[in-house]
Amino acid sequence: MGGKNTFLTIVKNIVAWIISLVMLVPLLLILINSLKDKHQASSMGMDLPKSVHFENYLTVIVQGKLLRSFCNSMFYAGTAIIIALILTSMAAYVLSRNKTKLNKFIYFFIILGLAMPVNYVSLMKVMQITHLINTRIGIALLYAALQVPVSVFLIYGFIGTVPVELDEAGIIDGCGPIRLYFSIVMPLLKPVLVTVSILTFMDAWNQFIFPLYYLNSATKWPMTLAVYNFFGQFFKEWNLVCADIILTSLPVLIIYLLGQKYIISGMTAGSVKG
Repeated sequence: MGGKNTFLTIVKNIVAWIISLVMLVPLLLILINSLKDKHQASSMGMDLPKSVHFENYLTVIVQGKLLRSFCNSMFYAGTAIIIALILTSMAAYVLSRNKTKLNKFIYFFIILGLAMPVNYVSLMKVMQITHLINTRIGIALLYAALQVPVSVFLIYGFIGTVPVELDEAGIIDGCGPIRLYFSIVMPLLKPVLVTVSILTFMDAWNQFIFPLYYLNSATKWPMTLAVYNFFGQFFKEWNLVCADIILTSLPVLIIYLLGQKYIISGMTAGSVKG
């Protein structure tokens, strides 16, 4: 029986490795071609570059104005994380601790957003009325709003694993509601809060439709639109396009690799009880 389980484990690991390698092939293809010259990269093959051209990345940064776009993307993602983290965690805490009929309705109404599509026409009108269209803060607020359903859902389930006795002990010690949450409860939510932060960052960084529709100024474009614009200008120079894609994808890969253990622990802990 033990030998059979060992064999199945080996087979599963081999299959997992094969799937991982297959998924890495496109990224490897882009990385290899980003180091080639213009003529060798035109075929978009897997052959190694005859000479390594790291200057492709410098060209992309300068001509593609990636530094400006990088700062824009970091602002959008960072602002969305702060807003989503504070508001959704506080909302999830109240809804989880006070399970009245009204709070249950509000909770299910919020997570209904997981299945509801975005109405871009109505949203455009709202953005115009609130004077948030073509503004950096408007895009950041949109990114944060998008994360509300999934963030409340994850944090709500995780808070169910935090003992209520800790709240009671804090109240006995004289903590008010704000101090109770930020001093006692919030530090215990670290795994799920990091999970929410990483998911928010990845989603905000990869957003394309919202800035395309609601940002008219190129100076406010995030990196995804910078890649789109760069491809339009240099669609024949695949080495530069590939270098641009690598630079745009790199922050997401780094953030995910650094925080993947928190993503797993945050999601599994929240699924135990809720």
